[in-house]
Amino acid sequence: MKIQLRFFASVREQLNCSAELVELPKSVQTAYEVREFLIGRGELWAGVFASNRSIRMAYNQQMLSADVQLQDGGELAFFPPVTGG
Repeated sequence: MKIQLRFFASVREQLNCSAELVELPKSVQTAYEVREFLIGRGELWAGVFASNRSIRMAYNQQMLSADVQLQDGGELAFFPPVTGG
């Protein structure tokens, strides 16, 4: 499954990346599993997406719970709990 990842505010700044298209392994089906997949990318990613860090997620521009099933072609966004405008 391919999905578009978007990173906002401090998440974007820490990763020095605002978006990427990613091919997920078949075992990754939910937003929570995407977060775990990103943690596995290395130390920088593990620090940004650590389970003790509060990060909000939106799928196709709708707030979601971490167990929502993702679909091919969707967009998953990550951002801190509070962002400036």
